[in-house]
Amino acid sequence: MTESPAASPPPLDAGIRDLPASSAWQPLPRRGALLYAGGAAFAIAIPSGLGLGMVAAALLDQPRLPVAIAAALVGLVLGAAVGLLRHRRIGWKLDGDGFATRRGGLWRSETLVPVSRVQHLDLERGPLERRLGLATLVVHTAGTRMAAVKLPLLALDDAEALRTHLARQVEADDAL
Repeated sequence: MTESPAASPPPLDAGIRDLPASSAWQPLPRRGALLYAGGAAFAIAIPSGLGLGMVAAALLDQPRLPVAIAAALVGLVLGAAVGLLRHRRIGWKLDGDGFATRRGGLWRSETLVPVSRVQHLDLERGPLERRLGLATLVVHTAGTRMAAVKLPLLALDDAEALRTHLARQVEADDAL
C-alpha cells in the first residue's frame, strides 16, 4: 500500500532558515542565558539577603545590614550560576514524531507533542526578548484547558520557522 502525499509531513521550505529536522537535540541560543541567569540570581538573592542574612546576623551577633548585603551578593552569584546551568539544560528537536522539548539535569523532563495534537501556535515576546532577538514558542495542544508546551528564549528565526513548519504539518494532517 502506498502512502498518500498528504499523510507525510511537508518538507521544510527552502526559504525558511535551515531548521534541524533530525533527531539531534538543539540548544537554546547563548544570548538567552543572560535572562535566565538574571532571573534566577534575583530569585535567590532576595530571600538570601532577607532571610538568611537576618538569621546569620542574629546568630553571629553582627550588624544586620552588612550581613544581609553579603548574603544577598552570595545569593546573586549562586543564582546566576544556577540560571546558566538551567539554560544549558534546555533543548528542543523536530523530527518525524513531532516537536519535543527537554529540560533538566538531575530530574530530566522530556515532552513530545505529536503534530496530530497541535491545535494552534503562538509566539510571545517581552521587551527583553525583543531586544535580544528571542521569542517564546507556545504550542497549544488538544486536551485540558491549560494544555500547552512553552519553549522560552528561542532565537526569533528558529521560533518563526518552527511555528511555520508545525502549522503546515497541522494543515496537512487536517486535510486528510
